[in-house]
Amino acid sequence: MTGTPLADGPQIRHRGEESAHRCSAGPRDRRIAGLAERQHGVVSLEQLKALGLDARAVGKRVAAGRLHGVHQGVYAVGHRLLTPNGHRMAAVLACGPDAVLSHRSAAALWGIRAESRTRFDLTAPGRRGRKPAGIDAHRHGSLHSADVTEVEGIPCTTLARTLLDLAAVVPYRELRAAVTQAEVRRAFDLNAIKAVIARNRGRRGVARLRTAISQHDPLDQRTRSKLERRFLALCRAEGLPMPEVNALLVLAGQSLEPDFLWRDDRLILETDGFETHGTRTAFEEDRCRDQRLKAEGWEVIRCTWRQVRDDGDSLIRVVRAIRSRRSPRRRA
Repeated sequence: MTGTPLADGPQIRHRGEESAHRCSAGPRDRRIAGLAERQHGVVSLEQLKALGLDARAVGKRVAAGRLHGVHQGVYAVGHRLLTPNGHRMAAVLACGPDAVLSHRSAAALWGIRAESRTRFDLTAPGRRGRKPAGIDAHRHGSLHSADVTEVEGIPCTTLARTLLDLAAVVPYRELRAAVTQAEVRRAFDLNAIKAVIARNRGRRGVARLRTAISQHDPLDQRTRSKLERRFLALCRAEGLPMPEVNALLVLAGQSLEPDFLWRDDRLILETDGFETHGTRTAFEEDRCRDQRLKAEGWEVIRCTWRQVRDDGDSLIRVVRAIRSRRSPRRRA
């Protein structure tokens, strides 16, 4: 009989051999698919070899459109489209079995910093040689086992180690914002950060991180202006549920940082000082931003310094009324 070409072997001449081959190929493909599902759609060449595929079998799957190259030795399974986490996982696999997402990329994965770069930060102890395209590979022999974890199944540095690495590569203002966001997400662990600092004395970024956490004050340091601090104190005095402050909000791929955010109510309050919002450009940008938020189901309240200072009671009543209307079962 005429042989039938299979994806990972020569033509089969005998019926019994063909049946046996198909029985083994099916489970193998299911194992590849299962691995890819756990890894956001990507697998490495080493993992494919461990599942029984040789270089020829991998090549045939690539030619057939069942595997798609992402980095050298890393493939997307089934299609080329990857989520942000798929691209992160692919970068990790491209740097070897001990690599972890780190620095700015880990901060984005933890949700404490928006990331607009198309490159990925990876750390692998003792890494040498050529860096894969699109990847900034960092080599730190100081990476301790306690500095490594997983988020969404992706190997990465712990939040504390991420903050230390971030301190070495971003401006201080961005480091402070990341510390703030860690608290907003209830992931800020002062003891863990101090332990990371103690293990890495003398490393770049240690002094800046130590300064950042020494200045950390949930009421004062999360805010960027006296006006914002005044409103936060007003919320506390009036018993209004505390909002997230300058929190990261991502809508349709765009990162925003509202002044005050009640996430469950999809309610935002912006405190507009004239010095930053009194220009024509700011006027236009604020309205476009409010329209995008409205389209996504968010309500925006704008207030002024005079309202916060002289008419805080009325402003709090407005916030309570809107929260009550948007969540009728909740007592404002």
